[in-house]
Amino acid sequence: MVEKVKNDQALQDSFKKDPIAAVEKLLGVDLPEEQIKQIADGVKAKISLDKLGGFFKK
Repeated sequence: MVEKVKNDQALQDSFKKDPIAAVEKLLGVDLPEEQIKQIADGVKAKISLDKLGGFFKK
């Protein structure tokens, strides 16, 4: 899921505007909002860590 968000600009924009809706669309499943929020938070954290890791590699 993280790779899909990182590699798709339209999905990134959607994720930035409404991460819960973007994750639901990506999964194709309607889950309780709290579960989707946990997934969205995990994706955000992973993307942030990847960006931070890239910063230190330069």
